[in-house]
Amino acid sequence: MKITAAEWKAGKLVLTTNDPEAVRFGLRFPGEGEYSLSRAKKKRSLDANAYAWVLTDKIAAATGITKTEVYRAAIREIGGNADVVRAKTEAADALCAGWEGRGLGWQTDILPSTVPGYVNIILYYGSSTYDTGQMSRLIDNLVQDAQSLGIETLSPEKLAAMMEAWDGRG
Repeated sequence: MKITAAEWKAGKLVLTTNDPEAVRFGLRFPGEGEYSLSRAKKKRSLDANAYAWVLTDKIAAATGITKTEVYRAAIREIGGNADVVRAKTEAADALCAGWEGRGLGWQTDILPSTVPGYVNIILYYGSSTYDTGQMSRLIDNLVQDAQSLGIETLSPEKLAAMMEAWDGRG
């Protein structure tokens, strides 16, 4: 929901919006309690996602590495796209299988833990969840890889315009 103004009036926070979703929100509001508000992240452009796959395809063709391997390696390199959780050793394989079943980019790494009977698992998110910064880093890395192989890429100006052209469908 887009909030157009926020004011403090008579000891109360008053939010203003013209968003029709506000009516549904108001009708579903569960009542008094603690809530968290945060600025919505811009979703990545589908054009940016398509361009990432174009680059992935060209890199795969130039190197003989599969598109899946190129994409999955790129996901692991960008940073800011993973969480680390501790799990019981006997539950680790099931957790990893469930996570990786979400798509190609959803990957895991199992690492030892200092807690007996447990392991640490790095959970990498697939690019379908990426915000602007994450998608920009993914494409920047793919562009660098492509250029190092002599593959033609978009100009920096066109790349910047593409990353700013949001269609809101993420």
